[in-house]
Parts: sequence; structure tokens; C-alpha cells
Amino acid sequence: MNLAVVILIGMGIGTMVELLLPGHHFTELLLAMLLGVAGALLARFVGEALGLFGPEDPAAFVSAGIGSIVVLVAWGLLFRRNHRRK
Repeated sequence: MNLAVVILIGMGIGTMVELLLPGHHFTELLLAMLLGVAGALLARFVGEALGLFGPEDPAAFVSAGIGSIVVLVAWGLLFRRNHRRK
């Protein structure tokens, strides 16, 4: 059940980030959702592996949200094109 919540956190944050940006497409929405899930899962598993929190701790869900935001920002800085209108 906790893994499903982490996945939903990642999907929700990815969706919100993509819908807040101007000029989005369906494929970009799917990519943002997948990147959000990947960041949430990565942060959750790394935090548990390092012993920072347990699977039932609220910090696990907070780290999932922060991890998904970090991955989405990093992806945006590295690979997103500027969509400036002239």
C-alpha cells in the first residue's frame, strides 16, 4: 500500500508541474508523470537504504515528493527547450 501511495505522489506532482507550464502536449504529460514516479521511488528507496527513515514514516512520503520535484527540475534544466513566442 505504501508503494502505491508513493507512485501516486509522483504522478500527482508530475501532472501538476506539467499542467502549470505553458504549451504542454500529451506526450510531455506522460513523460512528466513517469519522471515524477521515478524520482519518488528513487528518493524513497535511497532514504530507506541509507536508514534515514522506515517504510511507515511520514518522512518517506515527504522525501518522495521532494525526490520527484528534484528529478523534474533536473530534467527541465537539462533537456527542455525554451518555448518562447516571438
